[in-house]
Amino acid sequence: MARGRFITLEGIEGAGKSTVAEELRARLRARRHAVCMTREPGGTPIAERIRQLVLERGSEVIAAEAEVLLMFAARRIHVDNLIRPALERGDWVLCDRYTDATRAYQGGGRGVSADLIESLADAVHADIQPDLTLLLDVPVEVGLARAAARRGTTDRFESESVAFFERVRARYLELARAEARIVRIDASQPLATVVAAVHEAVDARLPA
Repeated sequence: MARGRFITLEGIEGAGKSTVAEELRARLRARRHAVCMTREPGGTPIAERIRQLVLERGSEVIAAEAEVLLMFAARRIHVDNLIRPALERGDWVLCDRYTDATRAYQGGGRGVSADLIESLADAVHADIQPDLTLLLDVPVEVGLARAAARRGTTDRFESESVAFFERVRARYLELARAEARIVRIDASQPLATVVAAVHEAVDARLPA
């Protein structure tokens, strides 16, 4: 059986990843693809428990390097128990965030060494790389306004400063310029326009 396809969706808060992923899943299923939709950190029961540790606002300090290690611990569990088996079955996997998020949030946002992040990426999932990454890009003020309109309480990341998210977005854009697998989509456009651009990118890069 042919290996499935692995598509990741990236972007800051309020970029619309979840909505776009649902639209893409429906289209792929209409084309008779088996689709597995998941997220990071999380995706499996144990990885979701790590997600709670990373996101909840508690009294203890979590150093940036500790945060990276938690992210990659959750990622390894996710890859071993969900992503790799799904791809081996021939499924298409749609993942809301993956290692580019670590590069952007912990690398760009928190200033963690790129060498550390890349060494962990090689150790954790050298054989599982995205076939295509869709970067849903919005100006920080737009994304944060969207996120604020839909949420109740804020987690550790949503409560970060505008300057933090500017650094995250800048790192995402650097990655998009450097990596051919990353397609930047202007997600400040109307949803129908964004979805059409996503479908065009998938059809061009991953023809059925």
